[in-house]
Amino acid sequence: MLMDTNPGSVVNLEVSDGNKFQYLFIAFAASIHGFSYCRPVICIDATHLKGKYRGVLFTVVCHDANQQIFPLVFGVGDSENDALWTWFLGRVKSVFGVNPALVIVSDRHRSINSVVQEVFPQAFHGICTYHLLNNLKTKFRSKTKELEQHYIRTAKSYNLQDFHVLFYTLCSAVPGVKEYLEDVGLDRWARSHAPSRRYNIMTTNISESLNAVLVKVRELPITAFVNEIRLLCQKWFHERRTKAGGCSSMMSKDVICADQYTFDVVDSDRNYCVDMALWTCTCRKFQLDQLSCDHVLAVVRKTPYEAYDLCSLYYTRDFWHETYRGVI
Repeated sequence: MLMDTNPGSVVNLEVSDGNKFQYLFIAFAASIHGFSYCRPVICIDATHLKGKYRGVLFTVVCHDANQQIFPLVFGVGDSENDALWTWFLGRVKSVFGVNPALVIVSDRHRSINSVVQEVFPQAFHGICTYHLLNNLKTKFRSKTKELEQHYIRTAKSYNLQDFHVLFYTLCSAVPGVKEYLEDVGLDRWARSHAPSRRYNIMTTNISESLNAVLVKVRELPITAFVNEIRLLCQKWFHERRTKAGGCSSMMSKDVICADQYTFDVVDSDRNYCVDMALWTCTCRKFQLDQLSCDHVLAVVRKTPYEAYDLCSLYYTRDFWHETYRGVI
């Protein structure tokens, strides 16, 4: 029925030799189309179903231009293991293809770590900073306050200079955390070290939010569960398509002009260099998030540049509207 009412959608159903349900994969055609207009950063997660037959719900989500949850894929299986993650992510790859800029964000589940490397070897696999913080709290129980005070600021810093100062403070406050975090890999949790652009997506909070929305739905039998998923996506797409279609908007520091494209911005006691031709700022927020940082906006206020021209298309009204063009 899903295939008939949503042509272009991908539905894979696996059954055992005894014709018993095993795996289910659903990607609506509207979601497949819409992902092209979203930042190429996906969050993957799994959570338990609560019905009679139990099982696990697998999800892939991303952010739309309005920072809302954009559902890409739903899957159901018996448990969270290597075999099922391989089956599930293999189908994600076959549906959405291989994007060299793809970033995958998840928790540190052993199966996810190994399977992502196998199925998406070209993608950067980042760790959810919130889940890693919880791991740190478990490891360093007596230093919870210090971790909460220093770790998130360190993870979210944009440039290496700020990172080194904050990381030193964190490591001084929590003995042993330096070796632990270096063993995890600085590039996997610290934005300033990430080899690929994570934009502003440092956690899997949108996955957790979707799980919360589906908390009652996860108690239903599989056929009723699938129908509720369809109705939820149908509702979200209609409401957001309407809202995006009606959107009318597109999107004290000293500025010294060095040349036509290069500007020095004095912010408090620090200087930042903004290059409008290369879309860079030495704070690194401009190039990593692909949104104008405070220093770029300071340049915009004193020059003919337009702020709306200095952000990624992924944040624009047109991309937001195009994300929800498909109908479910």
